[in-house]
Amino acid sequence: MRLGDLASALDLAAPAGAEEIEVRGATHQADWARPGDVFVAVRGARADGHRFIADAVARGAVAVLGEGLPDDVTCPVPYLRVPSARAALADAAATLAGHPSRGLTVLGVTGTDGKTTTSSLARHLLRSAGRPTGLLSTVGYELPDGVLRQPPAHFTTPEAPQVQQILRDMVDAGATHAVVEASSHALALDRVRGVDFDVAIWTNLTGEHLDFHGTMEQYFADKALLVQRARHAVLNADDAWTEQLIPMAASHVTYSAEGRPADWWASDVVEGADDLRFTVHCPDGTVQAKLPMIGRFNVANALAAMAGVHATGVGLAELVAGLATFPGVAGRMEMADRGADDPRVIIDFAHTPPSLEKALETVRVTTDGRLWVVLGSAGGPRDPSKRAPLGEVATRLADVAVFTEEDHRDTPLVEILDEMERGAREAGRSNFRSIGDRREAIRHAVTEAGPQDTVVLAGKGPEETLERDTETIAWDEMAEAHAALALRHRAD
Repeated sequence: MRLGDLASALDLAAPAGAEEIEVRGATHQADWARPGDVFVAVRGARADGHRFIADAVARGAVAVLGEGLPDDVTCPVPYLRVPSARAALADAAATLAGHPSRGLTVLGVTGTDGKTTTSSLARHLLRSAGRPTGLLSTVGYELPDGVLRQPPAHFTTPEAPQVQQILRDMVDAGATHAVVEASSHALALDRVRGVDFDVAIWTNLTGEHLDFHGTMEQYFADKALLVQRARHAVLNADDAWTEQLIPMAASHVTYSAEGRPADWWASDVVEGADDLRFTVHCPDGTVQAKLPMIGRFNVANALAAMAGVHATGVGLAELVAGLATFPGVAGRMEMADRGADDPRVIIDFAHTPPSLEKALETVRVTTDGRLWVVLGSAGGPRDPSKRAPLGEVATRLADVAVFTEEDHRDTPLVEILDEMERGAREAGRSNFRSIGDRREAIRHAVTEAGPQDTVVLAGKGPEETLERDTETIAWDEMAEAHAALALRHRAD
């Protein structure tokens, strides 16, 4: 594409000579720039992208987009001024990729809890109904071939150029549908701007990422952008924020796992040791459903996915059949293989007080012995206010809580553990101990637990790294669980 055509698409005046300049891509990272790229100078919290123009040009950038060239910065290539650099990055990326989402039926999923499970469920229901479907979520992205791949940088949702390229790859691989997990950061920072959303699925909203959003009201406003942009919304009638969402939606249906009035709702929920059975009521009728997952809260995720996929034209019978064959999600109520005399070990990503509460309440139902939980809380500026509540929830709902590390980064681990202990003590509980090393904490719980006990390893889920001080180490929670079970056998 010529720079003049890109300028026209972005509703900008083309600079002199723009028709002679070939543009191949867009980036806001100078060290990612390639010959033919447009460099977008984003002013971030820590640095101004204008300071990296020379580096980007040296790597081959042919033009720069920005909100205004500083007086002390020179630009040797055409500079196009834009109202918002992040919006321009997204719009340029979508234009250069040929607006791939316009060739897809796109379901977007947002919310504090349940995004990844709901996204994976929706992808599975679409594929089982014969729709070639791509997935972009926290665990990576998939083309219709189902092979999990990782974007070049680890974000819940990658930056706009990566989002558009992944969608382009989906189209080129034959996808007709895509499921996109849209985090609040992605929505607020325009990473998914330019994605044509057909359906928005809203799971819930609880306190998280307030270090970034500032207030719950802003957190809500950022997530609500998905509902405002989509042609149709699937909203959780059990969530307190849904009443404010309804006027924002072009059209909508609601769902409820708790029996509230809704278009889609569940009744007669039976929790088994390895599955959920429930009755689904919806505009198309009433059916019996089976989901091979544990965790009562997954009924809500199933209803959300079913309602969202139904909105794309998949029938109720196909949805129920697909639900029964769902293989689960790594790190979401995932059970480790065990022997007859081993405790049940469950890995779950729960890392907020509400999600931990849901996880422990659900597992308690099918636990005959004691319930253990191993958990930590993130360091840095990431919601320090949730550390004490995590300690309170853990000691209220589990028989034994083991506090440990979870990406404490540059925050002294002892400060985090002290806060979690404070939450427990102020609630009058002493059924906890702190073991700073996560591996040792897991091994302690698994080796001390009895055959009728359940040990929940909370917070890390499928993540592949552990951030300890300034070091990032490889991490595999399931491998650690299996190693602890093996150690238990050696101890015998």
